[in-house]
Amino acid sequence: MQNFLFLAIALFAFQMVSAQESTNVQDETIYYTADLEVRPEFYGGMAIFIKFIGTNYQVPDVKNLNGKVLVTFVVEKDGSLTNFKVRKDLGYGTGDEAIRVLKLSPKWKPGVLNGKNVRCAYSLPINVMGKL
Repeated sequence: MQNFLFLAIALFAFQMVSAQESTNVQDETIYYTADLEVRPEFYGGMAIFIKFIGTNYQVPDVKNLNGKVLVTFVVEKDGSLTNFKVRKDLGYGTGDEAIRVLKLSPKWKPGVLNGKNVRCAYSLPINVMGKL
C-alpha cells in the first residue's frame, strides 16, 4: 500500500512538472516590423541613433568610397541586438565596422505584439562616404 501511495504521488508530481514545462515554453519567433503593434525603436528615436552611428563608425581611408552597407539584426525582447548579418558590403571592412558599431549600441525599446515584447528582424542601411 505504501509503495502504491508513493507511486501515485510520484506520478502526480511528474504530471505537475510536465504541465509546468509545457506552459513555460517561450516564443522564439522572429517577427517583421510590419506585423507588430509597436515597432522596435532606439531610445531617443532614429535621429539620435543615426547620430550614434555617425559618431562611432570609422570610415576606411579609401578614396571615392561611396555607397550603402546593409546590415540586418534582431531586436530581442529585452531590447538587446543580436544575429548581425551583413547583406550588402562595400568592401574595405565596411560591413565589419557596421557590426562593430551596432554591438556598441545601447538597448532599444523592443517590438510589441499582443501587448508582449517580441523578437523582431530589423534592416539598417548605412550610408558610407569616404574621402574624395
